[in-house]
Amino acid sequence: MAKNSKQDIQGLVRTYAAQFGVPYELALAVLERESSYDPRAVSPKGAQGLFQLMPATQKSYNVTDPFDPSQNIRGGVEHLSVLLKKYKNNLEFVLADYNAGEPAVTQAGGVPPFPETQEYVASILSRFAEL
Repeated sequence: MAKNSKQDIQGLVRTYAAQFGVPYELALAVLERESSYDPRAVSPKGAQGLFQLMPATQKSYNVTDPFDPSQNIRGGVEHLSVLLKKYKNNLEFVLADYNAGEPAVTQAGGVPPFPETQEYVASILSRFAEL
């Protein structure tokens, strides 16, 4: 079990980002927005851990303990990797899917018109640029 310090978490993000070919700064910006480095975070909709993975996403990436930082980061970064390939590195679509889900992105033909999702995408792109 990894330690939960910010530095330890960033190290895990760096390791898995390199393994899955995801920009470290993108993965870190998502993690910061999703959980603010809280490995025990739980959303009202049931998303869990550092990358706020929903149970179905956890299952897809073999995350058996969403509160284990290493498992959660691996699953979250692998999911970002899949989305980056799927959307040919279109970060707006990747982040919209991460936040609102594929059906919402497909139906909207891009970032859905949900204020929460639009703000989410803008805030992560801004943080990604800062990093």
